Amino acid sequence: MSSVSTTPKRTADIVRRTLESEIVSGALGPGERLDETVLARRFEVSRTPVREALMQLTSGGLIEMRPRQGAIVATVTAKQLFEMFEVMSELEAQCAKFAARRMTTTEHEALRNAIEACQAAADKGSADAYYDANRSFHEAIYAGSHNSFLEQQTTALRNRLSGYRRIQLHRGARILSSLNEHKQVLAHILAGDGDSASSAMRGHVMIQGDGFIDLLSSLNLGDSAQSRVGT
Repeated sequence: MSSVSTTPKRTADIVRRTLESEIVSGALGPGERLDETVLARRFEVSRTPVREALMQLTSGGLIEMRPRQGAIVATVTAKQLFEMFEVMSELEAQCAKFAARRMTTTEHEALRNAIEACQAAADKGSADAYYDANRSFHEAIYAGSHNSFLEQQTTALRNRLSGYRRIQLHRGARILSSLNEHKQVLAHILAGDGDSASSAMRGHVMIQGDGFIDLLSSLNLGDSAQSRVGT
């Protein structure tokens, strides 16, 4: 990979995104060591942005920092992944329910703007741009819940699942279906219908049936891990 002339923060983000994609896709397997010096040489950057990228991946749970070993790709089973998405769907559903009751007019406008950004990214067919716009949409709802503890906990788990949520957007027509689901959530929030907003958000986030199987098929979790999910 050639060096990139940009800010240290942007460079760290490029390194993080690349490693995140490789971990989620299975190109970097569980237990594999990520050496700062080797990575700095690979990306043709100093160790500072590499260290920052590894810290971000650690906070997101994709890698672990172990004594005398350094950064190691974390092990995530299919069962653990399913359970995390299950909890995520409930947290986001609660955010949407509160947001429908508590969002201000100004916050409604910000949510509309986030939807417009999602639409623009979808029109371009850019999964990365859509992911960023999608994140803004969800974070606007977290903030609109007006419950700082719920917002913090939801954001923390979302960060943990960010790599897995990103990879979904590269599968089939997921961007368009996601956008339509966003519009349903938006309509319920603007109408002040907390129960419907909650239900729509839960369905939007939760991976079920074919969707979950599709995600598993794109990950290197192993047959034994998949068999522990159940039916």
